[in-house]
Amino acid sequence: MREKIEKFLFDERARAFAVLDGASVPDLPSKMYEMQPHAVCLYRGEIEPDLAEVAPYLIELIPDTTFTDWLLTEGTNGKHWGIFARSPFSLIEMRKHFRKFLTVYDEAGNPLLFRYYDPRVLVKFLPTCDADNLTSLFNRVTDYLAEDGAAGFLRFELQNGKLKTGAI
Repeated sequence: MREKIEKFLFDERARAFAVLDGASVPDLPSKMYEMQPHAVCLYRGEIEPDLAEVAPYLIELIPDTTFTDWLLTEGTNGKHWGIFARSPFSLIEMRKHFRKFLTVYDEAGNPLLFRYYDPRVLVKFLPTCDADNLTSLFNRVTDYLAEDGAAGFLRFELQNGKLKTGAI
C-alpha cells in the first residue's frame, strides 16, 4: 500500500501535503520538533501547550525524508491520523486554504469545530457536497487521499464540477 500512496503523492505536477490531527497522532508536536518537516499549525496565533497537542497541522511532505518515511510507515494502516492532499501551491497558501474549513455553523449560528481532516469524516462528507462546496474545497487542491476502512485509500478529485472517487 505504501508504494501506491507514494506514487499518488509524489509527482512533478504538484506538492504533497498531509493535514494531521494532533488528537489522533501520538506526540505529533514532539515528532515534528524531532524530524523538522515543513509544518504549520492550522490554528491561528500562539496556542497553549495542551491545545498544541491536539491541534491540526499542515505538513508538506518531501519524498525520502525522515518525517515522510515515519508518517507513511506508521500512520497509514487504519489509524485515521489525517488526510493527504496534492496542490501546486505553497505551504503558506495551503494553510490559508485549509483554515477556511475549520469552523462551521449550526442552524442557530453557533460556531462548531469541523474536523474534516479526520479521514472518517472526509470520506463521508465529500460525497454530500454540492457544486459550490466542492469548488471551495478543491479551490487549491488537485486531489485528496483519505483512508477508508473497506477500500484502503480513496482518492477524490473534481472533474468538470463533479466529484470523482476511486480506490488506489
